[in-house]
Amino acid sequence: MILRIVNDWLSGSNKLERLWLLAKIEFKLRYYENKLGLFWALLKPIMDVGIYYIVFKIILSTDIPAFASYLFIGLILWNFFMESTSGTIQILNTKKYLYEYSNMNKLEIYTSTLLSNSIGFFFNLIMFLVFYNVFETESIGMSSYNFWIIPLFVNLFILSLGMSLILSCIYIIAKDITQIWQVFTSLLFFLSPIFYKLSVFKEALPSFDYANPIAGIIINARYVMMGNTAPNYELMIWDFGYAIFLLFGGLILLNKLGAKAAEKL
Repeated sequence: MILRIVNDWLSGSNKLERLWLLAKIEFKLRYYENKLGLFWALLKPIMDVGIYYIVFKIILSTDIPAFASYLFIGLILWNFFMESTSGTIQILNTKKYLYEYSNMNKLEIYTSTLLSNSIGFFFNLIMFLVFYNVFETESIGMSSYNFWIIPLFVNLFILSLGMSLILSCIYIIAKDITQIWQVFTSLLFFLSPIFYKLSVFKEALPSFDYANPIAGIIINARYVMMGNTAPNYELMIWDFGYAIFLLFGGLILLNKLGAKAAEKL
């Protein structure tokens, strides 16, 4: 069943070219009517970092080294996850025309949307690298360990795709999932070490970095981007396990409920 969905998606020509074209179009349209245009894709994480920096570094006097960079890398990973999941809950409704009146596979629609978010993510990652290595006084420089961010992002992409499939399929039969997910992600945000010191996070929530895949990805991203060390391989395996499990679950739901999406929505 799952193999049939994947084979159907892989069949045909120019798949990657079409996916990339759709991703670029969606990325541009997202900011088309804004005065600052694509600059908003770069400005949002900077504004987020500024707000949390004032609250936690200046007001609450957090003693985390290179705190602005610590926030920056955590927020761009979190924002990608949020944009990719919250932004696709109603995708089978809003993009119904694509799978009803063209030969596009539903999985292709999800993937192109996440690829669009990936463009913004890599813009922000470049900004982080410039900020951390040029302006951050406590930077310890770049190293070959930085390349580990690629498999970590692949992990995040699979995790986000799996959750997107699950949430959008649930939306077909329960519209309340939008509000439920908003509340849940608000809780998950504060249960992730985005602005907490890792030692404080682990002391307050022992082993929760293994129960929360977003936490594990953020922790490992800081290891490889700011600590010049290899990721925690055990934690990384757990996170990939969560991502693959959710992706398989999402594909099963898409197979069962996706076919009836056009009728029910």
